[in-house]
Amino acid sequence: MIRKEKRRILLVASASTALAASLLGAGAAQAVKPEAAAAPDISVDSVQKDLKELQSVAEANGGNRAHGEPGFKASIDFIKKKLDAAGFKTKVQEFDHGGTTGYNLVADWPKGGSADNTVMVGSHLDSVSDGAGINDNGSGSAGVLEVALAVAKEKLEPSKHLRFAWWGAEEEGLVGSQSYVQSLSQDEVKKINTYLNFDMIASPNAGYFVYDDDAAVQKVFKDYYKSKDITTATSPEVQGRSDHASFKDAGVTVGGTFSGAGETMTEEQAKQWNGKAGEPYDSCYHSECDDISNINEKALDVNTDGIAHAVWELSS
Repeated sequence: MIRKEKRRILLVASASTALAASLLGAGAAQAVKPEAAAAPDISVDSVQKDLKELQSVAEANGGNRAHGEPGFKASIDFIKKKLDAAGFKTKVQEFDHGGTTGYNLVADWPKGGSADNTVMVGSHLDSVSDGAGINDNGSGSAGVLEVALAVAKEKLEPSKHLRFAWWGAEEEGLVGSQSYVQSLSQDEVKKINTYLNFDMIASPNAGYFVYDDDAAVQKVFKDYYKSKDITTATSPEVQGRSDHASFKDAGVTVGGTFSGAGETMTEEQAKQWNGKAGEPYDSCYHSECDDISNINEKALDVNTDGIAHAVWELSS
């Protein structure tokens, strides 16, 4: 039997040892906790290759990739095939508009966090009927595709769930994205932590615009562009005019980037971005000449890497 004093000493020593072990364990765990990995560099050549494929799709299907036309479904099939091969769980959602069937493509990355906390990234895939729509919005669609493929290549296991989407009939009035959001229950909408939208990211006379919505999401993009010595601006031109509006109206936090459409670049912007003052950001906006030659490769490269940075940052 241990005497009281000796037992007290042993108990204190035991407690101190346990406390030290606990602190050491916490410290050790803290020390080995890995930092969030930086996003990889996305090959602009790969993005350009996708754009050339979308150009070929348009040329083989009457010159466009518009809602209700065979070129749009062929565009969906092209992207779905690449995502399926990379290990995504894909689903094509059908909807009716104007008496014809429309399509959304949704791709879930099966690794990482629960779908109860989802970061969603999207772009519209349709063109207008006048042309192939390579900047509007092949550029955003190809950029999002290559970021999704990078997620698979890196075997990313983020703390949040990642979902990518390509919308139909945006040019008809955000029809595809609205159809998707309306198909969700209120609980399912609440599971979408953030929706990021990319509609035109390679305008020939490129501006560097960040959506003027959630401040925290905006900061992620602004910090990225600042690291590239690029000054950003906000543009009223994008407000409510692309698919993020469907999510914002449902109460989802949104953000995104934009390189400009038919509006005119100012002299101040031209100095900031080495552009042409007095000319549209995209003089081929909604025109037949929006083809593979209507791409600013530098903007395409920088903006695609910006998508990757936001995906890695916001899903970690």
